[in-house]
Amino acid sequence: MAFEFTSAMIITDQSAHTGRFGKVHALADASCTFVSSDLTENGSSTINGITMNAGSEIEDVVITSITLASGQVVAYRI
Repeated sequence: MAFEFTSAMIITDQSAHTGRFGKVHALADASCTFVSSDLTENGSSTINGITMNAGSEIEDVVITSITLASGQVVAYRI
């Protein structure tokens, strides 16, 4: 499923950012926590401590919350 992105948000802090995101691109190595009903970790909708290397992406799933422990990402809204 391809999404049409309406805007993007660069995230560099450790606050929780909520919305409907269809793509996350790592600008720098990042440790992330995501909440998504489309992407699960062992059946849980909260995915903790995922390491994304710079340049890597997660896309074509709906992510409703992004929290960074470190790094920088750009999150594309749908």
